[in-house]
Amino acid sequence: MKVFWFIPTHGDSRYLGTARGARAATYDYFKQVAVAADSLGYEGVLIPTGRSCEDSWVLASSLIGATRRLKFLVALRPGLMQPAQTARMAATLDRLSGGRLLVNLVTGGDPEELKGDGLFLDHAERYELSREFLTIWREILARSHDGQDFDFEGKYLQVKGAKALFPPVSRPYPPLFFGGSSEAAHELAAQQLDTYLTWGEPPAAVAGKIADVKQRAARYGRTLQYGIRLHVIVRETEEAAWQAAAELVSHLDDRVIAAAQEKFARMDSVGQRRMAELHRGRFNRDNVREGLEISPNLWAGVGLVRGGAGTALVGNPQQVAERLKEYADLGLSHFILSGYPHLEEAYRFAELVFPLLPLQHGDGQAPQRVLTGPFGEIVANSIVPGQAAPQVSAS
Repeated sequence: MKVFWFIPTHGDSRYLGTARGARAATYDYFKQVAVAADSLGYEGVLIPTGRSCEDSWVLASSLIGATRRLKFLVALRPGLMQPAQTARMAATLDRLSGGRLLVNLVTGGDPEELKGDGLFLDHAERYELSREFLTIWREILARSHDGQDFDFEGKYLQVKGAKALFPPVSRPYPPLFFGGSSEAAHELAAQQLDTYLTWGEPPAAVAGKIADVKQRAARYGRTLQYGIRLHVIVRETEEAAWQAAAELVSHLDDRVIAAAQEKFARMDSVGQRRMAELHRGRFNRDNVREGLEISPNLWAGVGLVRGGAGTALVGNPQQVAERLKEYADLGLSHFILSGYPHLEEAYRFAELVFPLLPLQHGDGQAPQRVLTGPFGEIVANSIVPGQAAPQVSAS
């Protein structure tokens, strides 16, 4: 299991849907989260994209020197830049980071936002564009190792003599991740992607999506890896975890929920529609589990106001670990997690759940979670926590 964390480049908070308890989106805070994830043994971090976020490529580049092993799963939107330019960007970031770049292809989203970025294609056309984009991007980087160039003429994109003079460290190119729930998305993943990601749906639904992508990939003679994007709310007891879930949405306003759901309904993303169908806007303030616990320990409350990944695993460490292992048993190896606030929850999850999981870095090594001690505050100037409790004399 390879576990990733998340850099909240759209801002962070203790509560959803309100400015109360909010944190500004600053470089110092992003750096804190990245360094924490690196030192705790996470495989990497997902850096999102969109007009609500700081630029993913600039931020990933800025964090190279602040981290040692951490990989950067950087979002890339076909159609906003030319594939040759982004291929060179990827090669540079991969080289400068020592092979720590992973690329997350994003084709869907909010049509209104995409129009603001100059992309006026509909859902089907964006996937046609993405197919051409990936063909060019992959070939440029694959051929860069041998100094070759590439010609391509498609419906949306054309290049002649496209070339990258400085190849990436990764061969043939930095691994490509991708998530999508439509038939077009599954077909694109089967043809050209390396790791298919799903949002946190119940295990049976995830199994169905994985089976479909596997079957499609087999027709092209390809084998993919699989992963899932989830939030986590873990506490030492199940009761405390559900109380934390209730606190996360304790300041939600019904008008904010309605406005968010209206906005999501206008998007043409099949995945976003599936997220909304899990909760249907239902919210019981007196019992946050009612109607929102859609599978054991899987809670859809985050999706009431958050676009994209809208579910969280809620429970004690053993419960959360078991749910993750259930997904792993379906064939998933990559787990991209997050929690509010992201700095504290990175520590909490690593400390409570990492010891219960069979973790492995991409290089085949287990993460270095245990460093030299002592751990914790020294008691009474000489007692090291974790040692046998001292015997106190009755006299």
